[in-house]
Amino acid sequence: MRDPMASGMDLIAAGIAVRRGEFTFVDLTRRCLQRAEETRELNAFETLLPEQALAAAEAQDKLLAAGYHLGPLQGIPIALKSNIALQGAPLTAGSRVLANAIATKDAEVTYRLKRAGAVILGLTNMHEFAWGGTTANPHYGQTRNACDPARIPAGSSGGSGAAVAAGSVFAALGTDTGGSVRLPASMNGITGLRPGIGRLPMDGIFPLAWSLDTVGPMARSGRDAAALFAAMLDAPQVPSRRGMSGLRIGLPRRYVFARLEDTVRRSFDDWLERARIAGATIVDIDIPALDYAVDALVIADAAEPSAVHDRWLDDHPELYGQDVLNQLLAGRTITATEYLHAQRFRSRFREDLLSLAADVDVIATPTIPFVAPHIGQTEVILSGHAESILAANMRFTAIASCSGLPAISFPSGAAFDSLPVGIQLIGWEGSEADLMALA
Repeated sequence: MRDPMASGMDLIAAGIAVRRGEFTFVDLTRRCLQRAEETRELNAFETLLPEQALAAAEAQDKLLAAGYHLGPLQGIPIALKSNIALQGAPLTAGSRVLANAIATKDAEVTYRLKRAGAVILGLTNMHEFAWGGTTANPHYGQTRNACDPARIPAGSSGGSGAAVAAGSVFAALGTDTGGSVRLPASMNGITGLRPGIGRLPMDGIFPLAWSLDTVGPMARSGRDAAALFAAMLDAPQVPSRRGMSGLRIGLPRRYVFARLEDTVRRSFDDWLERARIAGATIVDIDIPALDYAVDALVIADAAEPSAVHDRWLDDHPELYGQDVLNQLLAGRTITATEYLHAQRFRSRFREDLLSLAADVDVIATPTIPFVAPHIGQTEVILSGHAESILAANMRFTAIASCSGLPAISFPSGAAFDSLPVGIQLIGWEGSEADLMALA
């Protein structure tokens, strides 16, 4: 039997191979479980569900044999981030605060993926309560980068990113507030979509920040991400055939190139040149007040989690990891005036971005200004300046997070370093299909 993991097969190809009789859905699930065991050092999973997954795969084999074709996700092993409810499974959100919590029903996106025939292999490790970018979890352990285990996988959906990149699953769900799908996608060399605000339901997903949270697919390719998104959207969607030819790519040049690691700069330059050769036009743009987007994001992304956790912070502060506890306590110091100013800024910022839609089709940036740092590293050097990883990792992802617009991260394809570099494309409302086609 051809090994679907070793060959780097994506989920669309795996589904086709099953229908050709090359292997079964049970074979796929067993191989993914084996791969999860082989890559245990990555600590990508908080909870594996082998018996449940194999039973679901067997059921899908029987359905397929009986002539029930449910679509591209049928029988495909995927994973959920551990803040996304799976009925009967732990719903810890990566924290001891919820150590005994069991989901009583599926999250809406989980239900929709099950309905499409997906096999849930397990729940992935995450930064506690999604409040961090390293997936250094004090309760469930540090998740490691699939490309270099000495480095972080980013976060907070680091387990999902590592599991997909390592071949333990064909795809996974993550949540993205300030960049938590796009950052692990970039650092692990896969594709990750942050849908526009409100495009997918958040029912049954433990929140970080209500006005910023999204849930999105993480996969090996844009077409795989599109299959998950279509199933979760629960509405007819015309597949996009958008290509680079004739594409107008907006580039906030001054902001992008002000502070970058050399590897990221070279990779992004290379991608821009390949986009030009493929027929795209690069349009220099100026986004008003862009320098303040990270500040506004941090204020909203600090105040809202502290409100979510208000009671637990008073009753059980000892159950939190120290880094998350510090951030939640700091969020309590933000005044109502500061929070409202940040939200007003977000509204204006979104309007300013939407005003560019007549001139460009997408906005392009690197996903992150640096490659994956080593575990324990707290600063990076960008164009000669030392910066905190926590702040610098949102330099580009804040654009979509602040505005609520969709964005995707995908590998640049350049080979200047052994570590992957992600390209971020930001689109307009409802443009997720185009973004995934471009990826």
